[in-house]
Amino acid sequence: MARIIGIVNQKGGVGKTTTAVNLGAYLADLGKFVLIVDLDPQTNATSGIGIDQNNIERSIYEAILGKAKVSDIVQPTMHETLRVAPANSALAGLNAELPNLDRKEYKLHDALLEIRNDYDYILIDCPPTLGYITLNGIVASDEILIPVQAEYYALEGLADLLQTVNLVKERLRPDIQILGAVLTMYDKRCKLSNDVLQELYKHFPNNIFRSVIPRSVRLAEAPSFGRSIAAFDPDNQGAKAYERLAREILGTEAFVRNQI
Repeated sequence: MARIIGIVNQKGGVGKTTTAVNLGAYLADLGKFVLIVDLDPQTNATSGIGIDQNNIERSIYEAILGKAKVSDIVQPTMHETLRVAPANSALAGLNAELPNLDRKEYKLHDALLEIRNDYDYILIDCPPTLGYITLNGIVASDEILIPVQAEYYALEGLADLLQTVNLVKERLRPDIQILGAVLTMYDKRCKLSNDVLQELYKHFPNNIFRSVIPRSVRLAEAPSFGRSIAAFDPDNQGAKAYERLAREILGTEAFVRNQI
């Protein structure tokens, strides 16, 4: 059964999609069968791994609404064991449609049941909001990974996100867990980056990944070529950081399975 990790932060520009694509690529390269679910109407995870959304007939939008099976929309990537459940522009209307449906918070959860045994990891790239689409992503997840940018306003809204996760835990998914926070766009020469790291330890004293993702031009360039950093520039420091993050997450597998 797949381990489903929601990558969530309602603040935009913190590296959620970069983390989803590159963590997924390295988990695949390390021998796992991985699915990335692009739940963001901006469709950046879809295009960033090399899929043209204009050629997508059915997307995660249809799967959430029960108009298609997830297995029928999945697309291959240049990584042999990495697949994507793509998004297209239709997803933007989902926040308006979901409130009128039964089990509106569970639509993605229910859609993923069909393919859950087909993957080792399912990574959900959530949009930068706390609307119904993101709520579906959280409810569908076993664990939540929170990328936090090493910037002044990085922790703004973090309390709201944690409160939302706790409400989901109380009312909808009592077994959901915070996997941890990962610091992104880190510049070790900058005092501010180190200050943000210290603040993170206050919020997540036992859940900070040792892997810190550096600020990197090559990481920012890779999506424009439709490639993960593993395929685009594997010797880059950002690539090595995401490989370390993937290995850290693999290292928590035994602990997670012992809790089941």
